[in-house]
Amino acid sequence: MALKRFGVSLEENLLDDLDQLVERQKFPNRSQAIRFLVSQLKVDDKWNGDEEVAGAIVLVYDHHKKDLQTKSTDIQHDFHDLILSVQHVHLDHNNCLETIAVKGRASQLKTLSDGLISLKGVKHGKLVMSTCS
Repeated sequence: MALKRFGVSLEENLLDDLDQLVERQKFPNRSQAIRFLVSQLKVDDKWNGDEEVAGAIVLVYDHHKKDLQTKSTDIQHDFHDLILSVQHVHLDHNNCLETIAVKGRASQLKTLSDGLISLKGVKHGKLVMSTCS
């Protein structure tokens, strides 16, 4: 894809904010930071527009919690058409981490992740979405 150059005018405080973002995120230059911000807005628009997105649901939970595994599996079966893969990792004797790769309409992925994250025994959960293209 060909790169296009253009000029941007920013108030000094916004330029300072951009430079701080470049520094904090370790972008090689301002252009890369702007690419990142535009891409992030594109993902947000697709999410808010209920378009097809891809992502991951990350869960950390106590595997000793009664019926947690069964309830989680039941929910995942209800949304089997959205789930691409599941990775299960034993963090220690009590805790497990699951990463669930997903693809589908943003609202469906949100419903799936909300159902899993709200299960009793889940210590932390997060849905991360990105574009499919």
